[in-house]
Amino acid sequence: MAKDYFSQQSHSYLKYRPTYPPELFQYLSKYLKPGELVWDCATGNGQAAMCFDEGLSVIATDQSIEQLKNRPTTSSVLFSQALAEKAPIKDKSVSLITVAQALHWFDFEEFYREVSRVLKPGGMIAAWTYSFLSASPQLGRMIDECVRRFYCDVIGPYWPEERRWVDEFYASIPFPFHQVEAPSFYICLSWDLEDLIGYVSSWSAVSEYKKIIGADPVPQLIEELRSVWGHHKVRRDMRWRLGLRVGRQLA
Repeated sequence: MAKDYFSQQSHSYLKYRPTYPPELFQYLSKYLKPGELVWDCATGNGQAAMCFDEGLSVIATDQSIEQLKNRPTTSSVLFSQALAEKAPIKDKSVSLITVAQALHWFDFEEFYREVSRVLKPGGMIAAWTYSFLSASPQLGRMIDECVRRFYCDVIGPYWPEERRWVDEFYASIPFPFHQVEAPSFYICLSWDLEDLIGYVSSWSAVSEYKKIIGADPVPQLIEELRSVWGHHKVRRDMRWRLGLRVGRQLA
């Protein structure tokens, strides 16, 4: 069963999480024909599921009802509450499975057994993650250093063990499929200071820190960032590299 670290902050997760680049979904869609079925697993608020062309059939599942309450109202995606390891999907019916920023939470053995059940012969799975952001170009290094120090030294001990897969960009995560070489993709956004603080505040390790320590670690970070950011409404470029694994079903 996938662990749930996000239900309690589902609203901030929806508001502040970076959106994925359209080029990623254009790349994945090139392997699909109109009408084929995509399963977006652990969809959260539906961020990835909504990015596919309406010509495809998309089912999006998540174990958290609180996350699903924040999904968009749409007729193009079928949303359902379900565990990643037990999907309400017919055998051999799915052409593409996507897992955005969630694979590291799963029971790999059980999930991959479910993948084998629902994927069509030759079907594909794409899982991606992103870790540390970089700000550029003006003052980028000082901003990065503030956030990295917070990430590693302040809340570092409160990250779940599975976070290591994210920090390695899924390079070593178990992935028992025929590897498909994929291009590099980046999330690129323009944020003001409020956006960055909102994003950091949505991290699961911040929530865990508050629970265990009984205090909020973010205000100190805000003070540090204010000293290097400039006016809080100034927008700065933010970039995240995606760690993307794409594979075909083993025979």
